[in-house]
This record gives sequence, structure tokens and C-alpha cells, in this order.
Amino acid sequence: MLRAYRLPVSILLSLTLSLAPVLEPLHAQTSIPLPDIEACKAQDEEAFRSAIKAVTTSALRTNLGTVDYDALVAEQWRKNNVSQLIDDRVDIAVAEVRDESSWGTLLKSLAYKEQAQKLATEVAERVYRSDAMKTAIADLATAVGLEVGGRIEQATRDASQPALQCLQSYLGPRYGATVSAIVRDDAQRDFAGASDAGGADISAGSILRESSAGITGAAILLVRRQLANLARSVGQRMVGSVLSRLVSVVAGGVGLVLIAKDLWDLRYGVLPIIASEMKSDASKDQVRAELAKSLSEQMRSHVDEIGAAAADRVVEVWRDFRSAHLKALELAETNQEFRTFLDNVRQSDLGRLDEVVGLVLASEGETGVLTRLENGTLNEAITSLPEPAMEIARATRSLETALKWSAVAGNNISAVVEYGIYQQASPDSFSTYTLQRVLALKDRIAIARLAGVNRDAREILLELGDSSLLGLSRSLTSDELATLSSYLTGLKREPRERVLRAVAASPAKMQVLASEGVRNAVVASSDQNAAVEMMLRNDTSVDPTKVASDFKLVWDGRVSPSLLVNKHPLSLGALAVALVILLLLLRRLFSVRRPSKIGTDA
Repeated sequence: MLRAYRLPVSILLSLTLSLAPVLEPLHAQTSIPLPDIEACKAQDEEAFRSAIKAVTTSALRTNLGTVDYDALVAEQWRKNNVSQLIDDRVDIAVAEVRDESSWGTLLKSLAYKEQAQKLATEVAERVYRSDAMKTAIADLATAVGLEVGGRIEQATRDASQPALQCLQSYLGPRYGATVSAIVRDDAQRDFAGASDAGGADISAGSILRESSAGITGAAILLVRRQLANLARSVGQRMVGSVLSRLVSVVAGGVGLVLIAKDLWDLRYGVLPIIASEMKSDASKDQVRAELAKSLSEQMRSHVDEIGAAAADRVVEVWRDFRSAHLKALELAETNQEFRTFLDNVRQSDLGRLDEVVGLVLASEGETGVLTRLENGTLNEAITSLPEPAMEIARATRSLETALKWSAVAGNNISAVVEYGIYQQASPDSFSTYTLQRVLALKDRIAIARLAGVNRDAREILLELGDSSLLGLSRSLTSDELATLSSYLTGLKREPRERVLRAVAASPAKMQVLASEGVRNAVVASSDQNAAVEMMLRNDTSVDPTKVASDFKLVWDGRVSPSLLVNKHPLSLGALAVALVILLLLLRRLFSVRRPSKIGTDA
């Protein structure tokens, strides 16, 4: 009757064992206790790191503590047919020892404990230190490691929630919800790590498919390191485990064990007994137990190391963020108003925030930042200032200049940068209209030269028509344009137009009028037309008639005398020399010469 229940019971037992690894993680997820978050509200970074390590380690221990290594080893033992391998290696080892030992040595092992133990040790070491067994152990450990690796991924994900809560508890009160949320998201990607990449290959000779910078990757690297050493380290322990059973059999001699043996087998001493015991289920159970124990000890011993790696990585994520946003975070930590402002900044605007705060701190100090926070210009610079205006701010190291240019230029701010106007003039020297008027020329040379003229002079020049303005701006330098504008302000309409026509026709004439002294003299002349005509007249040679006419203009008081000097320097010089000579001649003619005494009185 018992035979009738054997098959259903076996099926039920197999189903239970197969579902156990699946059900255990589900139980672990629901039974993880919530760590104490209060410790995360530390005042220093080292205490914060310790708190992260504590909550991560707690979650890892809770999850990994449910792993049944005995069941995992038993399953892989069966799949890899390790029992048959042990039987084969025992036969090979016994044959080798038998061939290498004398009959006397073998027979002596039946009577002497030490000799029997020596043979048992030699056979066990040959079996469990063979390359075949090391490979089998490595394969078994790798397969178990894959299961443990999956559990570590799950445990790491489970640990992420309390660890990230700890992170937010540390950052939130200091820097606000926005900063803590951004750093949390960065750290969460590390917790996801290799698990999100489709699983981690953690065999003894493998390389992680994904970067190990993530927290999960760091944990799996530790597992891989242990598996790589397992085949070497566990061999001796399994030898010792098997020997403990063999010694108990051979310690007091052969005893009753020999009764069941054929007398012909006695010529091999205790080797048949050793082979039988090493192939027994009890010995193999000890080997499996030793493997499970080794795996369990090595994995569990590194929970603290995994927790420390997680804490280090979370702190590193925070430090990277703090380094990138140092100035803004320092202000947020000490000023509640700025912290509130930072809490409302979009993540995409953090880079602009750092740059703007750095510019203002450099030029206006912390007081300037808080002032701009109060009057709204800080928010304007971060959220709505066009990128070309930020280029101006970077180049001039002044946010104020950038804001003014943005206000004056409006949609033309890109053209201000393109033509380099901000490098030639200040925004205060333009109005929106005059800037549009200058930009309408669409000529880089003309725009640059007009930008270099002061505001008053520029506004006078802008009264000209487009063609005249463009021609003059391309022909004259900024200084000459400024001088021309001064003529336009000082002259009456007729002489002003005459100057414009002459300069437009021949820009070189502006050099004649460029001197401030000439300009003042022309403007001061009572007959500006005559003064302008005299200065602009082309005299290729000295014409006495024209010189005399110019002298007459000066004599009549219509033209300033200084213009005569500027117009006829050579003629005046020659006249001066002639006058000097004339004076010398007259002096000689009219001077009386005294007679000299020829003799002296006797």
C-alpha cells in the first residue's frame, strides 16, 4: 500500500522544492523592516555615510538571510551529476594509490590506524584536489552564484528604498526637496545598476556586461571574486570532512567491516573500505554540506562590505552633485529664502543657476545674489534670459550687462552677439530704436564703426539716410564718424550739407576737418559757408589769388584766423620769412654808422 503513495508524494515534494527559491524572495520583500531613518539626519557627512551603510546592510541581511544554500547546492549537484564524478575520481585515486603502494604497506593498513589514515588522506586529497573536481566545484559554485546574484539584485533593489529615504532625510532639510530628489534619482540609477541591464554574469571567469560603477555591480563583483577562489579554498575543507568519516571507520582497525569483504580484497588493505565510504551517500552529504557552508559563509561575510560599497557610492553621487553645484548649495544651506527659491528651480535649469550665481558672486558678492533674488532678476536670468545674452554675461563677466542688452535688443539679441556690438559699446548707449537702425544696415564693418561712436554722435549720424549712413560708416573710422557728427551739430543746414556731400564724395577730406581745433574754428566762424569752402577747397599749388582771398576773409572777420594757419601753413611761413628779411634790410638802411678815430692827440 505504501508503494501506491510513493509517486504522488515524490511529485509533491519535488514541486515544493522547485517553488521554494521563487517563494522566498517574495516573502523577503514583504518582511523587510523599515530602518530607523532618524540616524540619517546627521550633521556631518561621515555620520551620514554610516547611516546609509546601516540601512543598506540591514536590508541585505534580511533578504540574503533567507537563501537556502543546501537546497541550491543539492539542485546543482544533481544537475551536474557530481555523485558520479566522485565515484569515478575515487576509482581513479584508489587505483593510483594501490599501484604506488607495496603489498606490505596495504596489508599493514589493516592493522595500523596511522597507516590506514595515511591512505585515506592520500585518496581523499587526490579526489578533491583533482582538476576535474575543481572544475566541478567551480561550475557548481557558479550556478549557485547565479542564483545568489539574482537574490543580491533583488536585495539591492529592496535596500534602495530605505537608503534613498536616508539620503533625502540628510539632504532635504539642508537644501530642499528639489536637490534631494535629483540626487536621489541619480543614486537610484546606481541601485538599479546591472539588474536593469538584463542580469549580471558572475561566473568565476566572467566580466560584467555592464559597468560595475552601480551599487548592484559592486555587490556582484564581490560575489564573483568569492566564486573565483571557491574551488581553491573549499577543497581542503571537503578533504577534512570526508576524512572525519573515514577515520571513524579505520581508526580502530577493520573491525566488523571486513566480515562483508571478500578475502581476496584484503590484499588491497583498507582501500576498498575507503572507496566504499567515499562513494557512500553519507560522505557525499558531508561534501554537499561543506559546499553549502562555504558558499553561505563567504557570501554572508561580505554583507558589510556590500553595504559599505553602497554607502560609498551614494556619498560619491552626492559629492559629485555638490561639486557641480557648490556655490548654490552653500547659499541654500545658509539662507532660507535662497533654499526656497532653489526648491522651485527645474532640474534642467540647475546648470544655468550655477553659472548665474557664480557670475553674480564674482562681481557683486553674496549680497548681490540675495538682492537679485529679491528683485526677480535672478529668476529672470535663470529661466528666461536668452542664451546669446548669457554669452554676453560670460564675455563681460557681468550679469547686469547681459540683462540690459537683453532688455534693449529684445529679439535682436543674437545679432548683438553676432556683430560683436556688446564689445564696442555699452547697452546704455543704445535705445531699442537706434539699435534696430544700426542693425538694419546689415553690414559688419559699418555696424562695428557706428557701435564705436558715442551715443550722442551716433544719434546725430542716424538722422542721415540709409545710403549716406552706410557709405560714411564704411568709409570713415569711428573717430572720424564722431568728428563728423560734431560738425553736424555745430554747423547750420547749408554748410552741414556741404560737408556731408564733400565727405561722401571723398572720405579723405574728413582728414582735413578731423582736428578739434579746425572743427571749433569752422563752427566759430561768422561765415560758416566760407570757412567750409576754404577748408574743403583742393589747392594743388600755391595760388596767390586764393591766398589773398583767404587773407581778406580773415581780415574781414568772416573766418577764424586759425583756419588760415591750417589752410596755408607754407604760405604763411614764407610770408613770415619775407617779413623778417624786409625788417632786417630796413634796419640796415636806416641805421647811422659812426666814424672811427684815425689818430690820437699828441
